[in-house]
Amino acid sequence: MTGATGTAAVTVRVPGKVNAQLAVGAARPDGFHDLATVFLAVSLYDEVTATPADRLTVTCEGPDADKVPLDATNLAARAATLLAARHGLSPDVHLHIAKAIPVAGGMAGGSADGAGALLACDALWGLDTPRDVLLDLCAELGSDVPFSLVGGAALGVGRGERLTELPVAGPFHWVFAVADGGLSTPTVFGEFDRLTEGVDVPAPAASPALLDALRTGDTAALAGALANDLQAPALSLRPSLAATLAAGTEAGALAALVSGSGPTTAFLVKDAESADQVARALRASGTCRATHTATSPAPGATLL
Repeated sequence: MTGATGTAAVTVRVPGKVNAQLAVGAARPDGFHDLATVFLAVSLYDEVTATPADRLTVTCEGPDADKVPLDATNLAARAATLLAARHGLSPDVHLHIAKAIPVAGGMAGGSADGAGALLACDALWGLDTPRDVLLDLCAELGSDVPFSLVGGAALGVGRGERLTELPVAGPFHWVFAVADGGLSTPTVFGEFDRLTEGVDVPAPAASPALLDALRTGDTAALAGALANDLQAPALSLRPSLAATLAAGTEAGALAALVSGSGPTTAFLVKDAESADQVARALRASGTCRATHTATSPAPGATLL
């Protein structure tokens, strides 16, 4: 059995992300927070393969695959259902996710799978959905999903779903340290609210120095401008992350921060050799479960 395009399977590669800046405003009446976040896609990828099936099913392989839900709550499954409904179809597809992006790690792995499934199903079913419609569907799925489709570098405002693509040079070299267990993004935002209770939280805005560092490819300047307003709440919930951040800095990283809502930590380094050195030191420190090296910018969701 083949899809409308005549292909038996479609595979999409989709990147993880790091928030070079994550500025968080006070909680809104709807419970969300206004954000100004500078996304950078990194060369750590999940792959989503869509094949025709009698009904919607999801399978997963890779590190921590057992922690990925395989029911209708999976973002890839939700993406297929949403796209099918948009076109009056039944979401009869098998989605297989090959994971390399940490699960519940603050690197938008679930969002990446949602964007990957949208693009894969669109191709499998021969729909040719316009890109702006795909981006609208991404925004319905979650705040980080549109960036997973776009890749590169972008400023996200609102909940992070309204994107302006940014000029970026690079390459920038990163090391990511994977912690034991995950952190729930809503829980981290709740801790942000607790820590900022009674505080006048400024309106979030992108850092001009950071945007300039991205545009010029200046690693040292980028290191000085990295910022994450969710780092303090993530450290409050998982104090052990402080030791990971310290270990990477002591090993020579130019900057260290919690990636998104955590608990993955991100280390900006000067080159590939430094990345290998910092990764080795982090593994030897016993403060993390695994490490990955990656570069940015990286392309968004791509048909293979």
